[in-house]
Amino acid sequence: MKKTAIQTTSVLALFSATMLVGCGGGAKTTTDLTKVDPAVAVSDWKMVWNDEFDSTSIDDRKWTHELNCDGGGNNEAQCYTDSAENSFIAEGKLNIVAKPAPEGAAKPYTSARLNSRYKADFKYGRFEMSAKLPSGQGSWPAFWMMPTDEVYGGWPRSGEIDILEAVNLKAATNDGGIEANVHGTLHYGREWPNNASSGKAYSLPDNINPADGFHTYAIEWQEGEIRWYVDNYLYATQRKSQVRYNSKDEAVGLAHKGWFTEYFDQTSGELKTFWTNAPFDQKFYLILNFAVGGNWPANVNELGIDSAAFANGQAFQIDYVRVYECAIDPNTGKGCETVRAGYDKLTDGLVEGAAPVPAPPSSGIPQNLTIFDGVLNPNWPAWDCCGGSTPAVVSDAERGDVMHFTVGAQPTVNGFISRGEFITDPNGKASPFDASPIIDNGSISFAVKVTSAPNNPDATWLMKVESIGGATAIEIPLSTSSEGLSPVVGQWQTYTFPLQAVADLGLDISSIDAIMIFPAWGTGEGAQYLVDDVQISQEMNYPELVLFEDAMNPQWPMWDCCGGSTPTEEMDDADHGLVAEFAIGAQPTVMGFITRPANGGADKPFDASAILDSGVLRFDLKVVNAPGNPDSSWLIKLESDNGASAVEWPITNSVEGITPTTGQWQTYNFKIADLANAGLDVSAIDVIMIFPAWGTGEGAVYRVDNAKIFNPDAKPASGLTLFKDTVADKWSIWDCCGGSTPTQETDDDAHGPVAEYKIGSQPTVMGFFAEDGVYHDASADLANGVVRFEMKVVDAPNSPDAIWTFKIEAGDASSAVELPLSASSEGQPVKTGQWQTFTFPLQTLYDAGLDISAIDVVMVFPSWGAGEGAVYRIDNAIIATP
Repeated sequence: MKKTAIQTTSVLALFSATMLVGCGGGAKTTTDLTKVDPAVAVSDWKMVWNDEFDSTSIDDRKWTHELNCDGGGNNEAQCYTDSAENSFIAEGKLNIVAKPAPEGAAKPYTSARLNSRYKADFKYGRFEMSAKLPSGQGSWPAFWMMPTDEVYGGWPRSGEIDILEAVNLKAATNDGGIEANVHGTLHYGREWPNNASSGKAYSLPDNINPADGFHTYAIEWQEGEIRWYVDNYLYATQRKSQVRYNSKDEAVGLAHKGWFTEYFDQTSGELKTFWTNAPFDQKFYLILNFAVGGNWPANVNELGIDSAAFANGQAFQIDYVRVYECAIDPNTGKGCETVRAGYDKLTDGLVEGAAPVPAPPSSGIPQNLTIFDGVLNPNWPAWDCCGGSTPAVVSDAERGDVMHFTVGAQPTVNGFISRGEFITDPNGKASPFDASPIIDNGSISFAVKVTSAPNNPDATWLMKVESIGGATAIEIPLSTSSEGLSPVVGQWQTYTFPLQAVADLGLDISSIDAIMIFPAWGTGEGAQYLVDDVQISQEMNYPELVLFEDAMNPQWPMWDCCGGSTPTEEMDDADHGLVAEFAIGAQPTVMGFITRPANGGADKPFDASAILDSGVLRFDLKVVNAPGNPDSSWLIKLESDNGASAVEWPITNSVEGITPTTGQWQTYNFKIADLANAGLDVSAIDVIMIFPAWGTGEGAVYRVDNAKIFNPDAKPASGLTLFKDTVADKWSIWDCCGGSTPTQETDDDAHGPVAEYKIGSQPTVMGFFAEDGVYHDASADLANGVVRFEMKVVDAPNSPDAIWTFKIEAGDASSAVELPLSASSEGQPVKTGQWQTFTFPLQTLYDAGLDISAIDVVMVFPSWGAGEGAVYRIDNAIIATP
């Protein structure tokens, strides 16, 4: 019920901001099923207040009659009175009777509403009523609670707990049945009309109708959780929201969507959203009432009010109302739970609330947003603000699928919006975009083709961008774009607006949630136009984690958690070459890749935040031998921040949805966004596992290749491959000073053609050399780029004191950095007869003084004068973001 009969808002003057903010914590309750047997009545509830209605009159020490004709804020059809005709005690029961009002009365019916405010106010406990409910179209009995002091503001910011409501019992339902539902509901959130609620309906077993006899209706309310019961059967559970944080302690989502509230922070004075115990952490009082008609009952079942049902009075009969306190912990109400299996599962008793998902603060990581490129982003639906049209995807001869907008007689604006109330796709969610990390080089851009001009020849075509729900906005002509064009009928035209320019006009670009393209308000009638390629973006390189591709990433070694084996690198077919092989013995285990130092990793957790929307985990899997257990299921598991969050899924949750087939290579893709929505903190991924379910994998042998996390939509990297099968164009394999000619030789199956160098008696350095005037600009790869190569020493130098060295030069030797190979990220000594990988981050080289914008020489060699006799090979040499 909406309750406006009592509108007093009492904000406690001494209620500090610390108390308001600090009443939260996790959404998890301390219910312990090992201490509570659902089949046995709990004996730790202590009755602290009750009314058995065994006196001759209503006890005014316990109840106050409300006197008004306000309609409860729901257009109800009764006046509430204190007349004995509307409320009285008879035969040990309270009767609240709704009946026709005298002719000429303010409302057509009279009834009663009793409350215990300031006489019986409670925080936590068990609240129980035994009652027989009234019936008939238009009947609306309720047993509910409201806050004694509206600490968090007007309804419903300070909350409402509906223990029991029922409407139109015994009236016909739309499916031909008989109405028999009772309802338990919470109201909370933002102030009306943007209020929120959540709840659940329940019907008694065996088609019993609540209007035919007495039943008990109760809630158990504890800190962070409220449970609803009918005849001691727990049918619904609601909890506070549980905010999900990443490794940086930033809110990134909700592990459980429950209740929330919004109120003015007493420190800042700002209106804020809180996902805590509030508002259900204050004292509430009891209410019993019987409404007639109103917005809810009058619009369901048989509609309206059946006057015949009330002609002789319709009674809501209450045998008793009892309040219990949990003797174990009265301060939290915890420890006396009466629960059953499934009460805390969304597929059973747990109710999902209406809390908004917190918008995470800026990560500072540059990201691009594609709103429409032939496929609509589910988080950004196309939108006609006010004209009543439905934008639609249509086919265009030049661009394929595009968005079609129209403007009719009703003034409107059209575009794309990311606010919860406009999102209808079940996979969509409000996703304001933080463009601040790309302000320097980013832009808002789109293409428009007008197919029918507005009737008004003076109509000006505009772009409008809003942020923070419209708190800031800019509106500018399309002709002010970088292209300086106005739309021409029948032509596709591109419009680009630099982010810095729109920010200078006053737009807060940290939370963009609407982009509109339209003829000026009131001048657009008759316009029809197509829109495509809507994005907020800049040219960028995306982070990528390669776990295994031709070789293992030494920072993320292969790993057997618990079985005692050592995964190996093996040669497979011509397409895959060197792959990772895992074998499971009798000991239960999980296997995969790990970067935690305790397990041999380099402590390099991967932050996938920048590719959250479009990134994937991809790998190829080949089962060589299936597990001996035929019921074994294949799983993946990812962990983050040393196990602070994890997701374990069947491999069939992949985009492909396939089960491994023995003897075949199969590719699997898992969307990073789906993993994040399942609870994984993607900002610090440090374990990636692929395995048969625990304890079922014995006998399994399987191989993994091309395993990585990346953005498959990313444009090709700007990097340079110095050598892979052949040397890069306009570069050569080079002997500086020894007079030899390095050659291309064929090595093993995994490497194929490689560069081979031989050092004679003449001191020299060797490597890769660019032609005159050719320079590689690695600036775009600075953040995540590396110089990386594989090297195999065939014959070691004669001198045992030779130091293997890496040297890189730029700008015709105007800058250079020289380091021992042992200073690489791998930090390993050079070994003869085996391939080894060496990595040097560009940032490290830049910090050491290298001009990375003009790289023209890369050298690998034994220290000058100590290399005689050395023969060595290099392959897979890159300057790039790997």
